[in-house]
Amino acid sequence: MQIALHLVDRRQAAWIAFFAAVLGAWTALFLMQPDLDLPAGWQALGLDYLASLCRPAADASLAGLIAMWGLMSLAMMAPTIAPALKTYLDLTHTQGATIAGFSALLAGYLLVWIGFSVPAAVLQAALDTQGWLDPFGRSSEVYLTAGILALAGAYQFSKLKEACLNQCQSPLIFFMGQWQDGLSGSFRMGLHLGAICLGCCWALMLLAFVAGTMNLAFMGLAMVLMTFEKLPQLGRYLTVPVGFALLGSAAAILIIELIKHL
Repeated sequence: MQIALHLVDRRQAAWIAFFAAVLGAWTALFLMQPDLDLPAGWQALGLDYLASLCRPAADASLAGLIAMWGLMSLAMMAPTIAPALKTYLDLTHTQGATIAGFSALLAGYLLVWIGFSVPAAVLQAALDTQGWLDPFGRSSEVYLTAGILALAGAYQFSKLKEACLNQCQSPLIFFMGQWQDGLSGSFRMGLHLGAICLGCCWALMLLAFVAGTMNLAFMGLAMVLMTFEKLPQLGRYLTVPVGFALLGSAAAILIIELIKHL
């Protein structure tokens, strides 16, 4: 009985730490909002660095952009792995799964998305250098906006998206087929899950260049969409409609632009 209670306590602690990290990332993103009016003396808390990350890309360093995308990835993508983490913890009655392995699994998953932050930040800097982004990281070019929407919409119908999404929706099957013992094994499974998730969601993440890279409303909606997409009961009803909506939005933007020039 004591062992069972101890295990429950450790499971609860793991979830508390997980959600605390997610909440911390969202709090940091909130404090980075360029129009946020913080009380006097807030710089003394060390929050001036967070505020510096939301400066226009032309003024921000590449390291700052990478840090910003890293926080976005943690805030948006960590919740989407919750079903897989729950499945992993459900296996803690076996000799292979442990609470420490939970952390290793999550670390491997997030490392993949931190890696994604690098090319995303480089892309943002390059687009800004061309003058194609406004100060909020939002596309200021009609054809770039339409292109990103069309890319994300078309990818919703791709075989790679379908294959990755099927694995995301079946974490138990993933663990049964890919199980590796020990902390290093959990870390490698996390890397594998992260790669699958990246294959599923990278195009949706690029929509930040349409809505704005510091748009909290977009981040929240995208997080909810990508989380629901990974739930088999809901995901199968979302992927295709979202694809059509994105393609329709791209077409509407191009039609409006064409009418303007008639």
